[in-house]
Amino acid sequence: MAKIAVMGYGTIGSGVVEALSVNKETIAKKAGEPVEVKYILALRDFPGTPIEDKIVHDYKIIAEDPEISVVVETMGGVEPANTFAMAMLRSGKSVCTSNKALVVEYGAELMETAVENHCNFMFEASVGGGIPIIRPLYECLTPDEVTEIAGILNGTTNYILTEMDQKGVSFDDALKQAQALGYAERDPSADVEGGDACRKIAILSSVATGKRVVFTDIHMEGITNVTTADFNYAAALDMSIKLLGVSRMADGKMKSMVAPFLIHSDYPLYNVKDVFNGIMVTGNIVDTLMFFGRGAGKLPTAAAVVADVVKCIKLGSVSGTIPWSRDVLKPENYLDYTNRFLVRLPESASEETQKLFKTEQILRGVVDGEMAVITAPMTEAEYLEAEKTCGQVIGKTRMYQ
Repeated sequence: MAKIAVMGYGTIGSGVVEALSVNKETIAKKAGEPVEVKYILALRDFPGTPIEDKIVHDYKIIAEDPEISVVVETMGGVEPANTFAMAMLRSGKSVCTSNKALVVEYGAELMETAVENHCNFMFEASVGGGIPIIRPLYECLTPDEVTEIAGILNGTTNYILTEMDQKGVSFDDALKQAQALGYAERDPSADVEGGDACRKIAILSSVATGKRVVFTDIHMEGITNVTTADFNYAAALDMSIKLLGVSRMADGKMKSMVAPFLIHSDYPLYNVKDVFNGIMVTGNIVDTLMFFGRGAGKLPTAAAVVADVVKCIKLGSVSGTIPWSRDVLKPENYLDYTNRFLVRLPESASEETQKLFKTEQILRGVVDGEMAVITAPMTEAEYLEAEKTCGQVIGKTRMYQ
């Protein structure tokens, strides 16, 4: 029998315990032996519950117990999660986590420590909830050089944008609805400002390149400035607006960005709606693959954690840890990236103003008192200079290409 511990008994931690109980026979067959939760590290007791006798408050009890082979970390945040995870790995216990903040900050060190101590560090659930993406990206695309990752990586923002698109509600009203349904936190800034998606594209980029990508090096824009008028223009173009995390790799260099993009209806991510996530991966041999599913939630995320647990049990002391080095791969300066833009201007904007934006197409009559121009490809720096010179821009959205 494999005995494991769970550190953190919140939404995901309790989901892991539930999944191991509900599907214990199926999991036992796949692991090659029954899997039992011996300890649950939590701040409080749970008297009168089935887990009452499993609760511990000192992580060292887990680290020092030779019966424990795998530890699940679902505490969230960087500390004390990093300290506890390091202690488990140094004790020769594999660690499986759903904690994106931990992975993006200390992933390289944790993987290195796992290899040194003949155990594993796995983090499938840190990106995409229940969507298998980390291991397929590393293992199934072994023959490929990944040239692009583009994804809807945050279910909260996708729900908000879907409500704005399909029901014509304002950003504020859509956010309130997301909060009422439990999709958004009381402080939604990590989602709506793009930070959550930024951490996830950093993790995917690190897996794809084998080097550490620091999420704060990635240019990030959220969805707080997206309006119903922007969706009116999108509809006129048979498009929608999605918050995308995009990384493009070539010749050892990378361009990476998180921002709202206009995407056409014939593009697969167009139909990823509500709280679902979708991730497109392009390789130089396999071409383009799409991964789709629930990107968050108790049981979908727990399923990804349990899959890692089973993998660790089967590997034992054999290393299956995905390696990326501590060497930092810094994205190129985003001001040098080339994009096309939809730029909203006053209806009275002059031809001279239109020329500033290298106008290829003009849209009139979509929003009262406005017009919009679609630019030729231009660098971010060129766009910002045109916007500054013009001084009349009402709003802008990049076009995914």
